[in-house]
Amino acid sequence: MENSDIKKIKYEEEFIENSRGVKLFTCKWWPENHETKALIFLCHGYAMDCSISMRDCASRLAKNGYEVHGIDCEGHGRSSGLQGLIPNFDHLVDDLSQHFTKISEKKENRAKMRIIMGESMGGAMAIKLHMKKPDYWDGAVLVAPMCKIADEMKPNPLAILSLTYLARFLPTWPLTPTPDIVDIAFRDPNVRNEVRSNPYTYKGRPRLQTSDQLYNVSLDLEKRLKEVSLPFIVLHGQDDKVVDPSVSKLLYESTCSADKTLKLYPGMWHSLSYGELRENLDIVFSDVFQWLENRVSGSGPEFEAQQKRANDRISTTTPTKTKLVKS
Repeated sequence: MENSDIKKIKYEEEFIENSRGVKLFTCKWWPENHETKALIFLCHGYAMDCSISMRDCASRLAKNGYEVHGIDCEGHGRSSGLQGLIPNFDHLVDDLSQHFTKISEKKENRAKMRIIMGESMGGAMAIKLHMKKPDYWDGAVLVAPMCKIADEMKPNPLAILSLTYLARFLPTWPLTPTPDIVDIAFRDPNVRNEVRSNPYTYKGRPRLQTSDQLYNVSLDLEKRLKEVSLPFIVLHGQDDKVVDPSVSKLLYESTCSADKTLKLYPGMWHSLSYGELRENLDIVFSDVFQWLENRVSGSGPEFEAQQKRANDRISTTTPTKTKLVKS
C-alpha cells in the first residue's frame, strides 16, 4: 500500500513551551517533494515516546503521502517532567489539543483532513481529543485504545483502594504492582530490546499518581463510548494482555458514529503499530492505508463527506499560543 513514488521523507524536531510553562518535545515527518494528502497527529502510549517508538509508524505514513506530527507528553520522552509521571491526564490532552490545533489552523493546512492516531494510552488520548472538540477532527485511527484495563493487569479492589489513597501522599512513588509491560506488549523480541535500551522510555513500575490517572480515565471512557461520533477505525490484537480486546468491540458497537470499522487480528499482541512481527505490521498498516485512502483520495460517501467538511471549514478560532524554546 505504500506509494512507490515517494523515495525520501524529511524529519524535523523542536521544543515548545505549553501554557503551563512545561517544555515539550515535538517532531514532524513528511514526504519530500510531494504534496501531502492529509495531516496525521500521533498520540504515543504510556511510558513511550514519539521520535523513536513511533518512528517506523510515522515513516510508513509519510512514505504513503501523509504529513505526520508527534509530541512527547509531559513526563514522557524528551519532554520535561518526572519520567513516567502523569500528574493530570486532562493536562496532557490539553497540550496535544493546543499543539495539533495550531498546526491544523495554519493557512496551508486548513483544507487538509485532520486524522488523530493513537495506540493504547494514545488511543484514549485520541478519543479524549475528539470529546474535547467533537466536530473538529475528521477521523481517528485507534490501535488497542485504553478504554478499559485488562483484568490481568488490574489489581484487586482492595489494592485499588489502597493505591488510590497512597497516591494522594506518595504520587511519584513507583509502587503499582503490575507485570512487566514490555514483556507482554511487544511481540517482536528485537523491539523489546529496543524499548529497554531506549533512554526516552520509562521502564520502572507505574507511579502511583500515574496509575490512578490511567485507571480513572479508562473508567470514564468506558462509560462515555456512546459519545464518540467521528469516523474511526479501531484495530486490536486478539491476544492483547494489556488492554482488553473486548472493549474495542464495545467501542465499535456503542458509538453513534455512522462511519466506523473494526479490525481484530488473531494471534497478535498489544502494540500493533510498533511491537508486532514485521509481516504482521504489514498487514495492519495495509488496513490502515486502505481506510485512509477511502476517506482522503478515494470515492464514495466517505470521500464525499470529507470533501464537504473541507469546503465548509471556516477557521475563526485563534489557536493557543505556544512558545518555541531552544533545546
